Amino acid sequence: MDMPSPAEARERPWTGRSLPRVEDAALLTGRGRYLDDLGTPPGTLHAAILRSPHGHARIEGIDTARARALPGVAAVLTGDDIRALTASLVVGVKAPIECWPIATDRVRYMGEPVAVVVATDRYVAEDALDLIAVRYAPLPAVLDPRAALTADAPVLHDGLKGNLASDRGFRYGDPEAGFAAAPHRIAVEIDYPRNACTPIETYGVLAEYEPGTDSYDILANFQGPFSIHAVVARALKVPGNRMRLRTPRDSGGSFGVKQGVFPYMVLIAAAAHVAGRPVKWIEDRLEHLAASTCATNRATRLEAAVEADGRIAALAWDQIEDCGAHLRAPEPATLYRMHGNMTGAYAVRHVAIRNRVVLTNKTPTGLNRGFGGPQVYFALERLLQRIAVVLGLDPLEVIRRNLVPADAFPYRTATGALLDSGDYQAAMASALRDGGHDALLQRRAAARAAGRFYGIGYAAVVEPSVSNMGYITTVLTAAERRRAGPKNGAQATATVAADPLGAISVQVASVPQGQGHRTVLAQVVADVLGLTPADIRVTAEVDTAKDAWSIASGNYASRFAPAVAGAAHLAATRLRGKLARIAAAQLNVAAEEVEFAEGRIRARGNPDNALPFARIASASHWAPGTLPAEMENGIRETVFWTPPELTAPNEADEVNSSLCHGFIFDICGLEIDPVTAEIRIDRYVTMHDCGTVLHPGMVTGQVTGGFAHALGAALYEEHRYAPDGSFQTGTFADYLVPTTTEMPELMILHHETPSPFTPLGAKGVGEGNCMSTPVCIANAVADALALESVTLPVTPARLAEHIFPPEREPRARARPVAKPTAAGERGLFGKGRAEVPATPERLWEILFDPETLAAIVPGAHKVDRLSGSHFRAEVTLGVGPVKGRYVVELELTDAVPPRAVTLSGSAEGGLGSGHGRGQVTLEPTAAGGTIITYHYEAAVGGKVAAIGGRLLDGAARVVIGQFFAALARHAGGGAGHDRPFAWLRRLLARLRSRGA
Repeated sequence: MDMPSPAEARERPWTGRSLPRVEDAALLTGRGRYLDDLGTPPGTLHAAILRSPHGHARIEGIDTARARALPGVAAVLTGDDIRALTASLVVGVKAPIECWPIATDRVRYMGEPVAVVVATDRYVAEDALDLIAVRYAPLPAVLDPRAALTADAPVLHDGLKGNLASDRGFRYGDPEAGFAAAPHRIAVEIDYPRNACTPIETYGVLAEYEPGTDSYDILANFQGPFSIHAVVARALKVPGNRMRLRTPRDSGGSFGVKQGVFPYMVLIAAAAHVAGRPVKWIEDRLEHLAASTCATNRATRLEAAVEADGRIAALAWDQIEDCGAHLRAPEPATLYRMHGNMTGAYAVRHVAIRNRVVLTNKTPTGLNRGFGGPQVYFALERLLQRIAVVLGLDPLEVIRRNLVPADAFPYRTATGALLDSGDYQAAMASALRDGGHDALLQRRAAARAAGRFYGIGYAAVVEPSVSNMGYITTVLTAAERRRAGPKNGAQATATVAADPLGAISVQVASVPQGQGHRTVLAQVVADVLGLTPADIRVTAEVDTAKDAWSIASGNYASRFAPAVAGAAHLAATRLRGKLARIAAAQLNVAAEEVEFAEGRIRARGNPDNALPFARIASASHWAPGTLPAEMENGIRETVFWTPPELTAPNEADEVNSSLCHGFIFDICGLEIDPVTAEIRIDRYVTMHDCGTVLHPGMVTGQVTGGFAHALGAALYEEHRYAPDGSFQTGTFADYLVPTTTEMPELMILHHETPSPFTPLGAKGVGEGNCMSTPVCIANAVADALALESVTLPVTPARLAEHIFPPEREPRARARPVAKPTAAGERGLFGKGRAEVPATPERLWEILFDPETLAAIVPGAHKVDRLSGSHFRAEVTLGVGPVKGRYVVELELTDAVPPRAVTLSGSAEGGLGSGHGRGQVTLEPTAAGGTIITYHYEAAVGGKVAAIGGRLLDGAARVVIGQFFAALARHAGGGAGHDRPFAWLRRLLARLRSRGA
């Protein structure tokens, strides 16, 4: 890090240096204060949530009697209880939709809360979930946004009479004339998939209800925007001043996702109301992946009217936004955040847009790093490359010819954005020169000459930051906006104060998630007051009962550097003005002649005429009578800053949806392995114009982190659903995220054009690569393989069909192929062999004896005989991170005593369902034992299927191994398995020893 000498410190400002982060000392030594680290009030109870195993089903009944009777359970809440205590959550469009934090009449996505158990500890609460019996009537599911619009699609919300929640058309300039006159029409069809950021820390809520005042106190790792405070208060049916919301000092990442904790704030607060005691809930990883929130998937058709030289005359957007099962606030914000930027970095004056919002049987969506940008720029930058390919032009020339001219800033886009500053051509030229573009071209030529697959991709995007709180109202018509009243702005809040010893404290209404609030704000304020950053104490926890905040408060939309740090700068500047007036009287100079430097306040031009900073700063505490007569007491300044450039959408639906607009130009050179179809990124260059850089080291960290998320979206991450709505990527075994091993070296370059609209000239920088990198990589892949379209994530399996010839049909097998599983189920197949030191006759007796079966079936609570060979059992099984109680019915047929039998069974439980069939044969050995051979085919659905195929296959082998081990013990000896089961015996032995 940059540690200046004392002489340098006197000459250079602190802002702009890569100082060591104040936050790191605690975080790197395990002293972080995350929500789950904080103490809880006496008597705190713990909650666990029963979630739907179905993607779409009617709830026909919920029996909670056994769960309520379990010792330690304080309360069990279902949809009826929540409806009685709360109101429907606010929906972001004018549509007859109710949105509750728990299922009421039916479940609409897998993982939707169905019941909440509150108990003395989480273990008891989880056990009680197994005792809740829910009767579901499965319904057809719809998952594709285009399919959701068809007349025969299953309807999620009856009030809509379909799945279309909003349909708005927009027209800017004269797009029809542009298309009529242009010689070329070029289009792309894009299906942008779902993905999510995966913070190390999941959601957490601690809620308390005060009956005397009918008020709530909620501690949550919520990130904002604090407009959601009003949503939560309304849902809890209390005024805003009776819903205190607090955030912890530290958050283990968010990247937008933790905005989505707010429905659980309502749910856990209602549970605290019913239980009469504080209630705490911490989300587990399976819950988070399957049912928290994620980015929207979007179906886009983008068409351009194009001149012969590649210049775009007009654009026509048709976007279908899939917001999942419920339209939770602030959605459909993902669709409209970019509305002012639909022409990206390009000077296109004629634009037509159609925006449709649909509902499907998937997790509700919300904020996710990039927040609308990836979906827009993937279509727009793929279009630019297709224009180059179709017209036989250099992609760089097509980009250059369409860029906003350098002398046009501030530039008003066709759809309303006011691009504050930039020189896109200069930034692009710098990236090509300093990023080694010529060398990449040579590598591509050499690779192709050798028959290898090498491609180069480009992306030029505008990164918006500091969202206009009114942009979401663009979803309403102008008439509807007039009736509702204008909404606009992006207010930021900061307080700077001096204590009785003259020490300076800073409080901001922004929740840090790794951005280094305490370090950067200390630098900014130290520069204003002539102090060192070590002299400044920064507090970033938020308490709505005590702190200055507004509905725009929070840490989202890359607003920290331009808005929050800017507000702190303004508050410190006001405080300096007050201190200058106090000091002027004591130094006998005019206030304009007072300067702040090196911890002293002195007369400019006469450094000896000075007083210690602390003496002046503490004056209002110790000697208020010495203050100028017209000055109010208290050395404290609070600034509420909102930029005038952020106005409400106008009558023509033009909206400046963000205050600042950075610029990014990316270059990607990659090679695709001709044998494995694996992508190797050879070089990645990312050029950023984020205005004034406040802390170069943390800017590098933000860019690198955004690139890591983007790399996951481009190559690895995929929310996969089965046709019945079952979520199939619920663990990191199947939902793949990049690690440091997969991260290529990143070349980060800068071109600074300070923003004229922010106090420090800074723009946002934390989200941009999530917007630029996925499409840059896709363009490079398209270039390498000459592809017309590219679907994310670009996995080897997807590329294989373009690299390898079609596979021949396999030869017929001796054993029949297993029966296909039903839609949404995950198939399991296996076979094996085990040797047991007991006769076939003895084993036959065991297989038909209920009491013995109860003793040897893993997890069995009891086994009842329904008929001679028909049994029913209650068992608890754990698979990876999930555990659940099942009712199992098993029938033995085709019996050939004591040599062969067929087992057929089915299971139903809170985590899903399953069914299967297996054949078992028993052959005697010369030593008096038995060789058991078996093969089985089964299928599971619901929540248990979300843990992924790898864990399920492994769990099936473990359970079978446990069964044979118990069978052998009960029959009077140890089991001797074939070599494939040797690892299983060792694993079970280790697990038993650890359990002991």
